[in-house]
Amino acid sequence: MRIVVHGQEAFGKAVLEALLERGEDVVGVYCAPDKEGRPEDPLKVFAREKGFDVHQPSSWKKEEVWDHLRSLEPDLCVMAYVTLFVPQTPLEIPKLGTIQYHPSLLPLHRGPSSINWPIIMGAKKTGLSIFWPDEGLDEGPILLQKEVDVGPDDTLGSIYFKNLFPMGVEAMCEAVDLVRDGKAPRIEQDHSKATYESWCRKKDAEIDWSKPVQEVHNLIRGTDPAPGAWTMHGDVRLSLFGSTIADGSGAPGEVLDVSDDGITIAASDGAVRIGRMRADKDQKVAASECAAANGVSAGTKLGS
Repeated sequence: MRIVVHGQEAFGKAVLEALLERGEDVVGVYCAPDKEGRPEDPLKVFAREKGFDVHQPSSWKKEEVWDHLRSLEPDLCVMAYVTLFVPQTPLEIPKLGTIQYHPSLLPLHRGPSSINWPIIMGAKKTGLSIFWPDEGLDEGPILLQKEVDVGPDDTLGSIYFKNLFPMGVEAMCEAVDLVRDGKAPRIEQDHSKATYESWCRKKDAEIDWSKPVQEVHNLIRGTDPAPGAWTMHGDVRLSLFGSTIADGSGAPGEVLDVSDDGITIAASDGAVRIGRMRADKDQKVAASECAAANGVSAGTKLGS
C-alpha cells in the first residue's frame, strides 16, 4: 500500500519509524506547522533525515492541500496524533480511507486531553482506539481498541509512556495490516454513551484541599507531569508531583510532615504524600528541597 503519515511529536515519529522498519511504502509525510520559538517537531526532523519532503499545511480546509494529497496517490492515510481539524474531503482521498489513533476507549473521553481526564475521574481502566475519522470530533467507526488497567498510583506520564504510547504504535501497525488484508472492521460508536472533555489546562488543575483525599490524589496524578496540579503558598504557586495516599489527618491544606521522603498534606478525610514539587517556574525538585526553599514546614497551610 502507498501510505501517507500525518502526525506530530514523538508519537508521530515513532509510528513513521515503525512503518519504515516494516518496509511499508510511505509516500508522504504531513506534520503540524512550526511554532515560533519552539524546536522543530520530532516527526519533521526524523522524516527529513529519511529523505522525505515534509508538508506542513496551516489548514486542511484548502483545495491546494487536497490536490497535493491526491498527487501522492495514497491508498491509506495514517493519522498519528493530529490536532488540526481535517474535513471529510481529504479523509476520503486515500483509496482505502484514513485511520486515526485516539488514546481513550471511544466513545468515552472524546477530545484533546483524553488521557488526563479518566485518571482525574478515578477510572480503573482506559485504553486506546484506532478509528476511521469523520467530520465529527472522534466520532468515526472503530477499527480496533486496546484496554489498559489504571493502577492506584498511575499518572498521566506512566499510563502514556509505559502503555498508550508503545501500544498505540503497535496498534497502528496492526490496523495497517487489517486494512491491507481487507479485514478492518468499521464498528459504529454508541453515541448515547459518548463523553467529551476539552483541554486539561492549568486552571483545571488547582487543588481544592477540602475535597476527599481520593479526588485530590486523582487530580494530582492525572495532571502529572502536565499541566501539573498546583496550590498556593502565599504568592508562590507550588506544582505537586509524585502523589501517594498517606496516613494522617488535619485541616484541609495543612502540611503535616516534611521529610526526605516528601511532604504530607491533609485533605478533608486523609492525606497525600508528595514526592516532588516546583515553585512557580523553577525546576522540579524533591518536595523537601522545594519546601525548605519556600518556607513550607509542618503546620503551614496551603491553598491560601
